[in-house]
Amino acid sequence: MIRAMSKIISYDIQVLFGDCDPAGIVFFPNFLKWMDASSHHFFIECGLPPFRELERTRGIVGHPLLEINTRFMQPATYGDRLQVHTSVIEWRGKVFVHKHEVKRDGVLLCEGTETRTFVMRDPESQRIKSIPVPQDVMELCR
Repeated sequence: MIRAMSKIISYDIQVLFGDCDPAGIVFFPNFLKWMDASSHHFFIECGLPPFRELERTRGIVGHPLLEINTRFMQPATYGDRLQVHTSVIEWRGKVFVHKHEVKRDGVLLCEGTETRTFVMRDPESQRIKSIPVPQDVMELCR
């Protein structure tokens, strides 16, 4: 296990009317959706190509979610502009942990961690299988 500081990449969100429940508060699964989008955005901003290209060139299909933990501090509502700040806080053999902080004007609304793994297709079964985190990916993210 390597505890590591990585780049912190920001992903901007404009809260839309449809993101909210009838009380006008962002429906909680939307925070998870935005964290997932920020996870993908993180690697692109660090210099990795999109997964469709990575699968074609290196066989890496994606980085599926294994575990998620989320804590909510304050609500968000229609019209808010949010920023999801994403970093990698831990590299472990075949998995890594993304940390997400969702903020509005610098105020923390929600934070979460995602444990993910990079996967390839098994040539025989075509099922996905976890692979060690590529060293060059770790280097790009530092």
